[in-house]
Amino acid sequence: MAPATTPETWLRIVEAALLSAPGALPVSELRKLFDEDPGPDLVRRLLDELRAQWFEAGRGVELVQLASGWRFQTRPEYQVYLDRLKEEKPPRYSRAVMETLAIIAYRQPVTRGDIEDIRGVAVSPSVLKTLESRGWVDIVGHRDTPGRPALFATTRRFLDEMGLRSLTELPALTELEKIMDLVDVSQTEPAAAPAPEEEV
Repeated sequence: MAPATTPETWLRIVEAALLSAPGALPVSELRKLFDEDPGPDLVRRLLDELRAQWFEAGRGVELVQLASGWRFQTRPEYQVYLDRLKEEKPPRYSRAVMETLAIIAYRQPVTRGDIEDIRGVAVSPSVLKTLESRGWVDIVGHRDTPGRPALFATTRRFLDEMGLRSLTELPALTELEKIMDLVDVSQTEPAAAPAPEEEV
């Protein structure tokens, strides 16, 4: 028997759906939970209230809004402890991959030639394939120039995995440069590498 429909019950229904979902859920999907469509405004109010409840309770997870919807995720300050349980080490990417990703994120849509002009070195096809296989970048069209080169842009998955709602939340380029200097990259490039760089 379904519980009575009260505001508190609505909160618990949304909470249960988010906790059991394999990925982020948009407001449009959450509206399908109810017998009668409550409309987007009410669902957003429920989400805001649910987020506040979990924040005030000081739980180890939090409700966040991402590009593709809402989800519960580990609070950043606890992630370092959870990483100790992982048997597989997270993938490490070369500086070439990270710099290519940054160029695409900040200058999109861009062609491979645009990336090479900015970086000053040739970009190996494996670098772009690495980013595509991760689901971070995709071909979104072709430039109307000779050869019709592919245009690359970031995906919703990239935003979700970076914890962003939109590209406007990307850190300032100066902050990104500091992060790049601290990232444990698996390969650094020579000062003037004439050959394409391979991702490791």
